[in-house]
Amino acid sequence: MSAASTEPAEVVDVGALADELLSRARQDLQHKASHLVVKGERQRAVLMTILAGGGLAEHASPAAATLHVLRGRVRLHAGEEAEWFVSAGQLVAIPPDRHAVDAIEDSVILLTVVLES
Repeated sequence: MSAASTEPAEVVDVGALADELLSRARQDLQHKASHLVVKGERQRAVLMTILAGGGLAEHASPAAATLHVLRGRVRLHAGEEAEWFVSAGQLVAIPPDRHAVDAIEDSVILLTVVLES
Protein backbone atom coordinates (compact mmCIF):
# COMPACT_ATOMS: atom_id res chain seq x y z
CA MET A 1 0.00 0.00 0.00
CA SER A 2 1.35 3.43 -0.85
CA ALA A 3 1.72 6.15 1.77
CA ALA A 4 -0.93 8.22 -0.06
CA SER A 5 -3.59 5.51 0.26
CA THR A 6 -5.81 5.57 3.35
CA GLU A 7 -8.09 2.67 2.42
CA PRO A 8 -7.06 -0.97 2.71
CA ALA A 9 -7.07 -3.08 -0.44
CA GLU A 10 -10.17 -5.23 -0.86
CA VAL A 11 -9.68 -8.98 -1.09
CA VAL A 12 -11.88 -10.46 -3.81
CA ASP A 13 -13.01 -14.11 -3.88
CA VAL A 14 -12.51 -14.53 -7.62
CA GLY A 15 -13.88 -18.10 -7.66
CA ALA A 16 -17.17 -17.16 -6.03
CA LEU A 17 -17.50 -14.05 -8.17
CA ALA A 18 -16.81 -16.12 -11.32
CA ASP A 19 -19.62 -18.53 -10.38
CA GLU A 20 -22.00 -15.60 -9.87
CA LEU A 21 -20.99 -13.99 -13.19
CA LEU A 22 -21.43 -17.27 -15.09
CA SER A 23 -24.93 -17.52 -13.67
CA ARG A 24 -25.67 -13.93 -14.72
CA ALA A 25 -24.22 -14.54 -18.21
CA ARG A 26 -26.61 -17.47 -18.71
CA GLN A 27 -29.49 -15.02 -18.17
CA ASP A 28 -28.01 -12.24 -20.31
CA LEU A 29 -29.04 -11.79 -23.96
CA GLN A 30 -25.40 -11.16 -24.96
CA HIS A 31 -24.24 -14.21 -22.95
CA LYS A 32 -21.68 -12.31 -20.91
CA ALA A 33 -21.30 -10.55 -17.56
CA SER A 34 -18.53 -8.57 -15.92
CA HIS A 35 -17.50 -6.95 -12.67
CA LEU A 36 -14.83 -4.32 -12.02
CA VAL A 37 -12.63 -5.87 -9.31
CA VAL A 38 -9.83 -3.26 -9.18
CA LYS A 39 -10.32 0.43 -9.88
CA GLY A 40 -7.14 2.35 -9.28
CA GLU A 41 -5.68 5.56 -10.59
CA ARG A 42 -3.30 3.67 -12.88
CA GLN A 43 -4.97 0.31 -13.46
CA ARG A 44 -8.26 -1.53 -13.87
CA ALA A 45 -9.00 -5.22 -13.52
CA VAL A 46 -12.26 -6.65 -14.80
CA LEU A 47 -13.48 -10.18 -14.20
CA MET A 48 -15.59 -11.22 -17.15
CA THR A 49 -17.54 -14.30 -18.18
CA ILE A 50 -18.37 -15.06 -21.79
CA LEU A 51 -20.37 -18.12 -22.78
CA ALA A 52 -19.23 -20.36 -25.65
CA GLY A 53 -19.94 -18.72 -28.99
CA GLY A 54 -20.04 -15.22 -27.51
CA GLY A 55 -17.33 -12.61 -27.49
CA LEU A 56 -16.14 -9.06 -27.40
CA ALA A 57 -16.39 -7.25 -30.72
CA GLU A 58 -13.30 -5.65 -32.20
CA HIS A 59 -12.19 -2.64 -30.17
CA ALA A 60 -9.18 -0.38 -29.61
CA SER A 61 -6.39 -1.49 -27.32
CA PRO A 62 -5.45 0.37 -24.15
CA ALA A 63 -1.86 1.44 -23.52
CA ALA A 64 -1.03 -1.95 -21.96
CA ALA A 65 -3.25 -4.87 -20.99
CA THR A 66 -3.25 -8.59 -20.27
CA LEU A 67 -5.87 -11.30 -20.68
CA HIS A 68 -5.71 -14.14 -18.12
CA VAL A 69 -8.05 -17.09 -18.69
CA LEU A 70 -9.17 -18.55 -15.38
CA ARG A 71 -11.67 -21.06 -16.81
CA GLY A 72 -12.46 -22.19 -20.34
CA ARG A 73 -10.75 -21.26 -23.60
CA VAL A 74 -10.82 -18.10 -25.75
CA ARG A 75 -9.42 -16.86 -29.02
CA LEU A 76 -7.81 -13.40 -29.00
CA HIS A 77 -7.32 -12.03 -32.49
CA ALA A 78 -6.01 -8.82 -34.02
CA GLY A 79 -6.75 -8.37 -37.71
CA GLU A 80 -6.61 -11.29 -40.10
CA GLU A 81 -3.15 -12.55 -39.23
CA ALA A 82 -2.56 -12.48 -35.48
CA GLU A 83 -4.39 -14.84 -33.15
CA TRP A 84 -3.81 -16.58 -29.86
CA PHE A 85 -5.73 -19.50 -28.35
CA VAL A 86 -5.62 -19.07 -24.60
CA SER A 87 -6.73 -21.76 -22.15
CA ALA A 88 -7.38 -21.86 -18.40
CA GLY A 89 -4.24 -20.94 -16.49
CA GLN A 90 -2.69 -19.06 -19.40
CA LEU A 91 -2.06 -15.33 -19.76
CA VAL A 92 -1.28 -13.24 -22.84
CA ALA A 93 -0.39 -9.59 -23.41
CA ILE A 94 -3.09 -7.93 -25.48
CA PRO A 95 -1.62 -6.50 -28.70
CA PRO A 96 -1.50 -2.72 -29.17
CA ASP A 97 -3.83 -3.07 -32.18
CA ARG A 98 -7.59 -3.31 -32.55
CA HIS A 99 -8.55 -6.76 -31.35
CA ALA A 100 -11.49 -9.02 -30.44
CA VAL A 101 -12.11 -12.00 -28.16
CA ASP A 102 -14.23 -15.08 -28.91
CA ALA A 103 -15.17 -17.67 -26.29
CA ILE A 104 -14.56 -21.21 -27.54
CA GLU A 105 -15.89 -22.62 -24.25
CA ASP A 106 -17.79 -20.98 -21.39
CA SER A 107 -14.96 -18.83 -20.06
CA VAL A 108 -13.93 -16.66 -17.14
CA ILE A 109 -11.24 -14.10 -17.92
CA LEU A 110 -9.44 -11.44 -15.98
CA LEU A 111 -8.62 -8.35 -18.03
CA THR A 112 -6.01 -6.08 -16.49
CA VAL A 113 -5.48 -2.66 -18.05
CA VAL A 114 -2.84 -0.03 -17.36
CA LEU A 115 -4.29 3.47 -17.61
CA GLU A 116 -2.38 6.26 -19.25
CA SER A 117 -1.45 9.06 -16.88
